[in-house]
Amino acid sequence: MLIRHAPDIRSSDITPRPVYLSRRQWMIGLGAFALASSAGGAGRAAPSPFGKIAKSAYTLDEKTTSREDATHYNNFYEYGLNKEDPARNAPGLLKPRPWTVSVEGECAKPGVVDLDDFIRTAALEERIYRLRCVEAWSMVIPWVGVPLGTALQRFEPTSKAKYVAFQTLNDPKQMPTESSGFRWPYREGLRMDEAMNPLAFLAVGLYGDVLPAQNGAPIRLVVPWKYGFKSIKSIVAIRFVEQQPTTLWNSFAPEEYGFYANVNPNVDHPRWSQDKERRIGEFLRRPTLMFNGYGEQVAGLYAGMDLKRYY
Repeated sequence: MLIRHAPDIRSSDITPRPVYLSRRQWMIGLGAFALASSAGGAGRAAPSPFGKIAKSAYTLDEKTTSREDATHYNNFYEYGLNKEDPARNAPGLLKPRPWTVSVEGECAKPGVVDLDDFIRTAALEERIYRLRCVEAWSMVIPWVGVPLGTALQRFEPTSKAKYVAFQTLNDPKQMPTESSGFRWPYREGLRMDEAMNPLAFLAVGLYGDVLPAQNGAPIRLVVPWKYGFKSIKSIVAIRFVEQQPTTLWNSFAPEEYGFYANVNPNVDHPRWSQDKERRIGEFLRRPTLMFNGYGEQVAGLYAGMDLKRYY
């Protein structure tokens, strides 16, 4: 999410930076994941391990980015600072099973929940979303998962829960982060009404297949109206809190990476313009859409806010 200074930055210039599955179905999917991971997610995707996936109303009718690009052009700095590093390094290191998610804080039913149980809150859906990186490149990706709000409601957050904080796995054996210079683990957060918005999504797959390691296996957040760094990967902990949580990028460089991080073509990154973007797989740049084109669904969340101050 940095790194090279440029007035009109190109993606190529920026270096560093399931209906519900039964347990048996899910384990079958994991077998497919293991095979795909051994090849870094390359090649043709195996038949969907999810069976029937619900059709979501929250989906785009747009050409999707190639699976090859979406799984080989990534920011996952725990596995390296270059775009090709996660696909090369994560599949051999990240162990997506067993996997639990700890939920705590201001809620009536906290606990440590197995991933299978955590996602059995709704039918799995496929949602085709735009993904806009703060680095001014973008993709269109078909995710498989469940609505974030539905997953969180089972824990009965109290009236004190104003924000939701998320944390990524922090295991040096699986994520060799020692030389990266960041304050790990990766942390992110949303305001409670943002988390409960119908667009907020927990993904466990993409392109009809199990989520590859380099894309945040086995479960990640997808918040399509915000810059991609808000969509935290490999989630192990969720906490309902009263105060705005500390997040990795906002604490690292607050003047460059705001807590809200809504896609806004009118607020430039200090080192490059955000008014246009380069869709991966296309040559020409295109105008950046306010809220990444999701304003009808989310603009009301920010009524009365100065979006140039609360960026």
